[in-house]
Amino acid sequence: MLELLPPPPADPLWELTRAFGTDERPQRLDLVLGVYRDRTGSTPVMAAVREAELRLAERSESKEYRGLSGNTAFNRALLDLVLGAGRPGPADRAAAVQTVAGSGALRLLADLVCRTRPGTTVWISDPAYVNHRPILEAAGLRVRPFAWRDADGGFDTAAVMRDLGGARREDVVLLQGCCHNPSGVDPSWEDWEALADLAARDGWVPFVDLAYHGLGDGLEADLRATRMLAERVPEMLVAVSCSKNFGLYSDRTGCAIVLGASARAVRHAETALQNAARTLYSMPPEHGAAVVATVLGDEGLRAAWRAELDVMRGRIAANRTHLTARLTALGLDAPARALARQKGMFSMLPLDAAQMLRLREEFAIYGTTSGRVNIAGLPSDRVACLAEGIAAVLDPSGRGR
Repeated sequence: MLELLPPPPADPLWELTRAFGTDERPQRLDLVLGVYRDRTGSTPVMAAVREAELRLAERSESKEYRGLSGNTAFNRALLDLVLGAGRPGPADRAAAVQTVAGSGALRLLADLVCRTRPGTTVWISDPAYVNHRPILEAAGLRVRPFAWRDADGGFDTAAVMRDLGGARREDVVLLQGCCHNPSGVDPSWEDWEALADLAARDGWVPFVDLAYHGLGDGLEADLRATRMLAERVPEMLVAVSCSKNFGLYSDRTGCAIVLGASARAVRHAETALQNAARTLYSMPPEHGAAVVATVLGDEGLRAAWRAELDVMRGRIAANRTHLTARLTALGLDAPARALARQKGMFSMLPLDAAQMLRLREEFAIYGTTSGRVNIAGLPSDRVACLAEGIAAVLDPSGRGR
């Protein structure tokens, strides 16, 4: 049987990571994987997370099965976090199911869409997170792109509204709630309101991917658009990841949220998500969810976590500011202006695949072939090296920058 399997394509991000692991140059720089790193290049365990783990270890609770929805305390905490605790309306018509990280939430919700209406068209931004299209197509959905950036690297309001004007009633539109991956380009608040008006008018369903809240403009600001959409539309899907803002990368902790027009519709959707989970992995892992529930359920730990998150956000913003300043000093004004408008962990460099290859081969700087680099993984003392590498690749002669 296995002899009949054709050679499958390798995952491009993990191929780059593998290549980085075999690169023996001491100056090598990994800006591929989407993980936060501190000034020394380490990915630390957050202090609030570590304290929660100590408390859980001291309690030594049972490892009995939690059920198909996973940790219900975690689910309630995520509903309150995403939709706003004590806010009337959306939370009363919502349900949450714990998933295997944000990617698992995307897949469960994609399966729900396909089960409800096979062959549904899901619109995704161009560029999009590298795993969006594969997950949606694996679930049996049709995928169509819509424009995202303009020629100057900013949000292209006119093109987005034009393209999504073609979305039909009951199509699904996948939107990243903040800190767009890979571009770092987010809509303005006025753009978000226009998108909500378009969804309400034309009847398409927003599918919000929340993976970086807290790392852009701050936790509440980063959740504002998602909460507004929940108040404006009758139905919405939300995939939530705890990998980045809790640092729980390998614990695979996430949540799928559904909002419906009635309690009955939400109950049916919740059961459908449970059934889909049962056939994929039965139940999600407990540890990360228990940690998040502990942090969010304790006032002191919650405050400590938010303070740490603000420090992480500040470091990412400082990296981007420093890189922008270095590029400006090297005469790269246009790339610097584009970079300054971006938010979150990632940015898109104005480099094509061949130039990114040169950046890797000549300067040992690893980013994706699309030009995406992980600003959150950039050591503070390597900002100048990155800027100089970008300048050299854009203008090898060193003239006219």
